[in-house]
Amino acid sequence: MRDREGWEVVGEGFHPKAGQPHAEVFALRDAGELAENATAYVSLEPCNHYGRTPPCTEALIKAKVKRVVVGMVDPNPIVASRGVERLRESGIEVAAYIHRMLSGRPFLTLRYSLSINGGGILDHTGRGAKESGGYYSQLLRDYDGVVVSGSSFDEKSTLPASQEVGANQPAIIIIAAKGGPPLRLRLRLSQPSDETDRNLSQLGIEKVVLDELRLTPVVEYCSRQGMCSLLVDFSGDSAGFVEMLGEAGEVGLVQKVVVELCSAWEGQHMAAVAAPLGVVGRPFQFRHLQSWVSKDSVVVEGYVA
Repeated sequence: MRDREGWEVVGEGFHPKAGQPHAEVFALRDAGELAENATAYVSLEPCNHYGRTPPCTEALIKAKVKRVVVGMVDPNPIVASRGVERLRESGIEVAAYIHRMLSGRPFLTLRYSLSINGGGILDHTGRGAKESGGYYSQLLRDYDGVVVSGSSFDEKSTLPASQEVGANQPAIIIIAAKGGPPLRLRLRLSQPSDETDRNLSQLGIEKVVLDELRLTPVVEYCSRQGMCSLLVDFSGDSAGFVEMLGEAGEVGLVQKVVVELCSAWEGQHMAAVAAPLGVVGRPFQFRHLQSWVSKDSVVVEGYVA
């Protein structure tokens, strides 16, 4: 079990023998109050039924654990995914790996920033969000890939990167019909371009040709690359990106939404487009809404029902 902020081990446990408490209970006892808002790593899906011992899911919920990373779903039909479902129902985040194994697609989160005056979607994050300890910096470390619009970047732009110590950096997936900056990975339409494959290779760009620039084939491609989680980072300066998000409302395609409300009164640098949740085909219904202050912003997140 690790603390979400400091990423240090705060408790450990194992299952000694049948009839005794399971590993989760020992780890929670070891962690004590430090279990609150921590991430629990378990080799097997926590049980959700009463047998010789009470359900481990209830122990994790009572301890107010923030996130659970499960090594495998329990093949026992008594448990089989019920532990994962119970944790999610209580608002505990369950690792994206499980979602990918059950659905065949990466866990997808949509993120965007709003001005406090309600004037529109910002084309930037709030002050301090990208710094160490800021919500955006912490968010990046939890995802295998980040999908952004190519029109949001130029040769002088800084690529999204977590500033947290020891953070795993996500792959950057740029959506661009043609042209664009030298990035690690770019998805583009299948159409003629002035750039040659040789020039792209020299720039460190991996060119991926798609017949259609839609969200579903982008997600499917990332899944084939072994990615379990994707952050779709929306900056409202690209009509093409908004159009691509038009299918985000498909059942099961988006699992989570993170919205940043910037504290500064923004009078410019706002998108002249509709909010993403207004163009997804159907309004999202949310569960387990949470909010907190991060640097100079208020962050609201929720899971799509």
